[in-house]
Amino acid sequence: MLQIYCINTKTTKEFQEGTTLLEMLSEFEFDKPYPIVSAKVNNVSQGLKFRVYNSRDVEFLDIRSQSAIHVYFRSLCFLLYKASVDLFPDSRLYMEHPISNGLYCRIKKHDGQLLDVGEIDQLRNKMQAIVKEDIQFHRHEARIEDAIRIFEGLHQMDKVKLLETSGQAYTDYYTLGEVTDYYYGRLLPSTGYLTLWDIEPYQDGMLLRIPDRKCPERLAERIEQPKTFEAYSESLKWNIIMGLSTVGDVNHACQGGKARELVQVAEALQEKKIVQIAEEIDRRYRSETPVRLVLITGPSSSGKTTFCKRISIQLLACGLKPISFSTDDYFVNRVDTPKLPDGTYDFDNFETVDHEALERDLIDLLNGKEIEVPEYNFVTGIREYNGKRLQLKPGTVLLLEGIHALNPQLTKRIPEESKFRIFISTLTSAALDDHNWIPTNDTRLLRRIVRDYNKGAFTARQTISQWPSVCDAEEKWINPYQENADVMFNSAYLLEFAVMRNHAETILASVPKNSPEYTEAHRLLRFLHYFTPVPDKEIPSTSMLRQFIGGSSLM
Repeated sequence: MLQIYCINTKTTKEFQEGTTLLEMLSEFEFDKPYPIVSAKVNNVSQGLKFRVYNSRDVEFLDIRSQSAIHVYFRSLCFLLYKASVDLFPDSRLYMEHPISNGLYCRIKKHDGQLLDVGEIDQLRNKMQAIVKEDIQFHRHEARIEDAIRIFEGLHQMDKVKLLETSGQAYTDYYTLGEVTDYYYGRLLPSTGYLTLWDIEPYQDGMLLRIPDRKCPERLAERIEQPKTFEAYSESLKWNIIMGLSTVGDVNHACQGGKARELVQVAEALQEKKIVQIAEEIDRRYRSETPVRLVLITGPSSSGKTTFCKRISIQLLACGLKPISFSTDDYFVNRVDTPKLPDGTYDFDNFETVDHEALERDLIDLLNGKEIEVPEYNFVTGIREYNGKRLQLKPGTVLLLEGIHALNPQLTKRIPEESKFRIFISTLTSAALDDHNWIPTNDTRLLRRIVRDYNKGAFTARQTISQWPSVCDAEEKWINPYQENADVMFNSAYLLEFAVMRNHAETILASVPKNSPEYTEAHRLLRFLHYFTPVPDKEIPSTSMLRQFIGGSSLM
């Protein structure tokens, strides 16, 4: 017999060795407002069909948990794939990137054509029928060579490349009926658990929609993001230029000695985009309604600081004189900072910035007046005036960077034609294969973990603990305004995880296994293992990555 401590009930029960989590669930009585879809076993995410052979701590999760929504989403993707195979034999399904609170997908039929609206309706109906059948998801473990042969037989070379370069001896794969697929995390017990979802036409493909994690009884609201989609399309073109679609492609190239070349091309493509943005600002500066104020925003660890430095250099090359300052210097005194319900300071709140003073100074600057610019003392929590003066001379553009820079309320009295807005973030995610992607937020989380650790600011455990509140603030104060941007800059880096692996593995390994944060640390470590490491020496000192791994010549 083994001892299982249930975190939900704070009680311990005995079970036979090999009992599944699903079988254990019925023995623990606790409030279940939503169906349980997964669990954590000693702080590691597991599916409900996981068998336990030793005494463990278990926490059962519904879809409101981040790790549980991943399980739900992966299972939904497999449902979509099975329906596509059943309806459209020899078709290829591409699960491309998260957007509009869903996942953008394309199905290319054997004749190369994409699905039309009627065929998407057929697909939805087929998926609903599979859900009603309540078919079991089955996990299989195999030697890596055997798994490779299976996927070679299925002509899924994206998975073959990934597995060939994984460096693992064994791997898991899944079946749903007669359909085989690969996923890098656990799935639901059966299709009957997939009670809320939808697919609908989106651009030239379709949008796979999932439940709202905060209100699981409804779908996450669809948000139109045409500019974000355009940025995704541009990134796809970049990948085509480089001949790389998935992590397997990147690994093969790196193992073939092409890492330096890939770094150089990735850097050149980013610099090309920065040059284009600078030239557009220069063009608009010299127009009949000149741009004088460049507003730059993006979420945490998006690379704003390095971007500001690099765009400033390119503006100088255009003959303009950029002057940069931050909305952070207009923070209200700490005692006046809004607070969260738990009594802690809400540093991301719009009212944290003295926006009236900031807008007044911006108007004076644009009118040619000289102003005294404050400097915020983060030690004392006081905004200070230390004699720093600023005036816009002919040929000067002002770069204002901050998380609220694109909020219309920040510059509502400044003429629209005077402003140029830039949104920067890791807009695209890495595709492990055609059916597995890495959430875009994971790129920024890893950047923040490495940067915080290297600076001695926070441990990996502390950074992971803070991350949910960081993302919640971004959803409230930054993301709603990203479509206001004149241009979007994608700071995601093709070889980023390959470089980050060298830094992040040791840092993540320091997270205690008995802490709640270990769940995320374990997940991050798991997908980092898919990447062939690339040494830092290949990364130039002006790279976006240098802001996080150290060695930047721009900081």
